[in-house]
Parts: sequence; C-alpha cells; structure tokens
Amino acid sequence: MVVRRDSAVGEQVPDGTKEPTKAAGSTPAKEAVKKVTATKTASKKAVSKKGAPVEDVSGKAAPARSATGKRAASPAAAAKKSVSKKAAPAKAVAKKAAPAKVAAKRTAPASSDGTKTTATKTGAKRSAPAKAAAKKTAVEKAPPGQPSVAEPPRDESHTALVRRARRINRELAEVYPYAHPELDFQNPFQLIVATVLSAQTTDLRVNQTTPALFAKYPTPEDLAEANAEEVEEILRPTGFFRAKTKSVIGLSKALRDDFGGEVPGRLEDLVKLPGVGRKTAFVVLGNAFGRPGITVDTHFQRLVRRWKWTEQTEPDKIEAAVGALFPKSEWTMLSHHVIFHGRRICHARKPACGACPIAPLCPAYGEGETDPEKARKLLKYEKGGFPGQRLNPPQSYLDAGGIPAPPLGAG
Repeated sequence: MVVRRDSAVGEQVPDGTKEPTKAAGSTPAKEAVKKVTATKTASKKAVSKKGAPVEDVSGKAAPARSATGKRAASPAAAAKKSVSKKAAPAKAVAKKAAPAKVAAKRTAPASSDGTKTTATKTGAKRSAPAKAAAKKTAVEKAPPGQPSVAEPPRDESHTALVRRARRINRELAEVYPYAHPELDFQNPFQLIVATVLSAQTTDLRVNQTTPALFAKYPTPEDLAEANAEEVEEILRPTGFFRAKTKSVIGLSKALRDDFGGEVPGRLEDLVKLPGVGRKTAFVVLGNAFGRPGITVDTHFQRLVRRWKWTEQTEPDKIEAAVGALFPKSEWTMLSHHVIFHGRRICHARKPACGACPIAPLCPAYGEGETDPEKARKLLKYEKGGFPGQRLNPPQSYLDAGGIPAPPLGAG
C-alpha cells in the first residue's frame, strides 16, 4: 500500500485519516491536546466497526467487542488514559498563563493524578475566626460579681445612638418609677420661686427654706411688696441670698404687673422674667403645666456626656441634641430619670459603677468604684437608705422606701 506524505497537512494513515504533524512553534500543551483528539477519533471508529480490527495512531489493532457486546480493555484506552494524565500539566500551564482567571477562581494547580484542588475549603476554614469575631457583642464579660462592661461606641450611627439612649431611659424608668421634681411646691408660683432659689445650692436646702418664705409671702403680690432685708434673712441659708432676694422680688413684681399675678405657661414669656432661664422655664412648664421640656442642670449635663449622647457643653445645644433622640412626650420624665440617677449613683467625683444598673450600657464604666461592695457604700438618698430631699415627697416615693427630708434645724 502506498502512503502519500502531505507536508502541508499531515501524514495519511491507512484508514484514510490524517495524523496531525507538529507545527512549527507549537507548544507542548497544544501537542498534547492534538494527541487527545486523535485518540478519541480512533477509538470511535474502532467501536463503529463492531469488532473489526483497526489501527490506532500507534499502529496497533484495537480489539473488537466481545460476544456479550462489551468492549474489552484496549491498548488505545490505556493510551488515552496516559495521554489524559500527560495533558493535566498542560492545563495547569494554561491556567498559569491566565493569572486573571486564576485570581478570580482561586483554584490550586492540578495534582499529579490529574485531580484539581481548590482553595475554597481552606478559605472557608480560615474565615471561621473572622465570623466568630463578628459575632462578638459590644458587651464583654466582667469578673464574677461585677456588671458587664460596654465597649465605648466607635463610629456609632445615629440610629444606634437613638436605640441605646432610649434603652437607657427605659432601664432608668424601671429603677426610678417614682422619679419626680425634688422641690416642694403646691402651685406654679411656689415652683418658679423655688427653682430660682435652687441655683448654687441643693434642693434640700431650698425645701427647708421655702416653708417660712411662702408662709409670710404666699402670693406674687405679697412678695412684690416685701421688705428686701426681711427676705434676705429668710433666704440666707440658700447662699447668695442678696442676689436671690433681688431676683424673687423682681420676679413677683413682673408677675403682678405683666401677667395679672399668674405664672405664664409659655416659654417665651417665662424667660423674660427676672432670674428665669430656659432650665427654670422647662422645670415650670413640665411640672406645673404638663408641657414637655428638658431640664439641663449640672447632673443632666454630666451624665449625657458620659453616655456619649452628645459632646456639646452649652446647655442650649445639649438640650437640642438630646431632644432629638427622644419623643417630645418623654422629655420631662427623661429629665427626672437622668437627674435622679446622677444624684444617687452616677456622682460627679466618684460614681458608683459597681452598683449601677445600666453599667452594661455605659461607655464610661470604670471611671468610678467598680467593686460592688464598695460601690454600694457610695449610694445616696433612698438607694443608700438615707432621707431624700423633699420634706413632702409624693406617695410613690414613700411607697418605694423613700424617707422624707428633715425640716431646717432638725439635723
């Protein structure tokens, strides 16, 4: 049989197929792929002739099917497996030639047995610690007997701040369900005068002083006509008694002359009165007229900054910042809750952190005493078993174990 050689296409084999020749400049990878293709073609033809011996690319006859119709293992099949194994490194070379695809798929090079391994499982295992870290809450476990500690807020969103602030207020409402203004009063006039007198002194001292003042001057008209020296003598225990005497007499004259002897119920009118600022006005509006207001006193300022509700230091800006975190209807009781907590537990110099019911929510935990036993000794008023500041406190306070304050001179 004459075999014709075609240099341009390939070499003619006896069964009429062409065996590809190695082209100039071809790579080992391409050569391996061509061999695999030739092997598949030879195997298919061997099967189609139903047992007729054919020659594969190696020049050997392929065995026919058996009587049962099953094809016996042939050298061509073995050659196919061998070529397949050799083709695996070629695939690896192809993958190395495309770094972008490798980076995207993150697959590992093929192993010696032709199987591929991926980095998926390894990556999943390595990501486990990251997931565990993500599940950690902001509250860390504290030593036995001490409350959990909150992590200081970092880049806290406004929504998260609102939720935390409102949760603190709910917790304080449960701790101080009897919270109230700690000034004794029976009407708006008594409340506005007592609030003016409370500057630079305690509510206790004001409550011990005002009974004598209101017994002698029960109305704005009476106090407006009072002798300044007599008023000064009564107000002496409150400190700054001369300035306070001038304020309350001037306040009473303004009420008599401009408002018919009645305390106005509007903020813009109240702040025009002598000695009355926004803090005093909101105390009066919230507790004498039932109109919501935020009382930004020294305790309120200290606590809202400790809780990271705001970084503002000016009362007007603190009022605006905190007011934006709560519904307006909650402003008055919010003020009572915060002030009660500041006077009983969260003191200015040494807060009782170890006895604080909202320690898990407080970013400033640890500024004060954290030992529970030592912290309990720092509690004041009803929380520490001591008398309160009002001589005539509300019944809810007494029911919770509160003790009325003693009158002036009684100890």
